[in-house]
Amino acid sequence: MPSDILFEDKHLIMVNKPHGVLSHPNPKDDPGAPPRCAFDGRYDFETKCFHTPAGLVWLIHRLDQDTSGVLLAAKDAKSAMACRRAFEEDQVRKTYVALTVGGGFKPEGVWLDHLATVRQKNKVRTAVDKTRRPNAEARFKLLGYSPTQRLSLLEVALVTGKTHQIRVQAASRQHPILGDDVYGDFDLNRKLRKELGLKRLFLHASQLQVLHPETGKVLTVDAPLPEALRQVLGAAGLG
Repeated sequence: MPSDILFEDKHLIMVNKPHGVLSHPNPKDDPGAPPRCAFDGRYDFETKCFHTPAGLVWLIHRLDQDTSGVLLAAKDAKSAMACRRAFEEDQVRKTYVALTVGGGFKPEGVWLDHLATVRQKNKVRTAVDKTRRPNAEARFKLLGYSPTQRLSLLEVALVTGKTHQIRVQAASRQHPILGDDVYGDFDLNRKLRKELGLKRLFLHASQLQVLHPETGKVLTVDAPLPEALRQVLGAAGLG
């Protein structure tokens, strides 16, 4: 398994998914050359379950390939059902760290938007629809600001879970996340790749809170910021 284990018991397993690793394979991937995924083994798309060498692992949610951080899976069908229901009912707290372009952020605030997602040629794209009522909510706190680079370090807590939500909500406010090669500032990405050594999307799922399906108690698991992102913060004067 390419991911470090952050928490494990007989019901759940949480891993720190690295950047560049898929949460699960894509349906059209070549079975003869399996991609690098968060868990080893064959993936069943119907049950959303990995058949790993150590047993079955039910994937509960996904992180973008370019996003690192806490990823939750279950080790039995009953626990998987309970955790998936919690996600569907927005009962899970997911917190991210993001480095964005520009300044002017309040110490904390809320983003409310209607996000519409479409699939085009096996690619998923999300956009803000300003004519419709909000269906996406995120709450941010300003952790730091670099006046030299004009970069803002944010902690973002997702209240809802939409595809590419943080990336799209930030970009729609002219504060794209650094390293975003879909919704970002491509010229600035190239510039800061040279100046700060940023070679990836600066978005990390730093914490996940969920009710444990067996005990009913709140389980909080943190994923440390990867060394590559810590080095970027240091180069930007935010470390």
